[in-house]
Amino acid sequence: MAGQIDLKKLPPLKALKGFEVAARLLSFRGAAGELNLTHTAISHQIKVLEEDLNVELFQRDGRGVKLTTEGQQFYLVVRSILEQLVYSSEALRCSGQSQKLRVQAFVTLSIRWLARRMSRFRAAYPDLDVQITSSILDGTFDEINEDVGIIYSPVPVAKHLHWIPIFGAELIPVCSPELLEGKGGHIPAEELLTLPLLKVYTADDHWEEWFQSLGIFAEVSRNSIAVDTVAIALEMALDGEGVAMVNGPFADNDLKAGRLVRPVDHVAKAPGGWGIVCRQELKDAPHIRAFTSWLLDDMATY
Repeated sequence: MAGQIDLKKLPPLKALKGFEVAARLLSFRGAAGELNLTHTAISHQIKVLEEDLNVELFQRDGRGVKLTTEGQQFYLVVRSILEQLVYSSEALRCSGQSQKLRVQAFVTLSIRWLARRMSRFRAAYPDLDVQITSSILDGTFDEINEDVGIIYSPVPVAKHLHWIPIFGAELIPVCSPELLEGKGGHIPAEELLTLPLLKVYTADDHWEEWFQSLGIFAEVSRNSIAVDTVAIALEMALDGEGVAMVNGPFADNDLKAGRLVRPVDHVAKAPGGWGIVCRQELKDAPHIRAFTSWLLDDMATY
């Protein structure tokens, strides 16, 4: 059984709310506007809080306010607690009702990897409505309008974002079996340069990366077709129009079914990897936690 909480040690809750807004905006006047209070009222709340904690939370000068070191540390704690309280309360209010989860994903990942999993998610969470938004640019996350993203990032994400890695960036060439007729199923890497190479001009260095990882430095644009998404390149590869360079998971189903083959077995590893991303303060929100936990479990099973 949990121990008793000494509620007398809690700071004034009204002052905590004023502090969170003032610290987020770095403005007493802005906090007053957001909370529909006077500037004097916000200043009084902060003073009461500082006296209760016996520490200075803001540095004040003629140009405005900024958080002290103690204020910055306290803000992170207060922000996290208030976010958890808000989302836990919302989860209770929405109990038994549909709740929306907004997911942003790279268009090829949406089509080739995520879509086939969603029926299992719907079966597990029938009260959670999912809205998937696809993006051509695979390294961006619209943190304002989306709850969670599934993106590629070659570098660590910003500190205010929560990142869960799901798979690395492993590049493989794929094509239809018909394109290799008479070639025995596999060819030397250099021979790929004689076939139509399907390049994605939003990420057109992947072919060069792959060849260079084999020590081959060649011009690949002479015998290539440029498209704007990996999804299009994969469709063209399925139709026998050329060889596509893709992340392995995007072609798994077609490779297993024999609709695509790997003309060369070499795998090139690009920097970074793919992961689930959301704002730090939302990582424990019930609908986001449900989605991320389910997706990791589903990946381990299928």
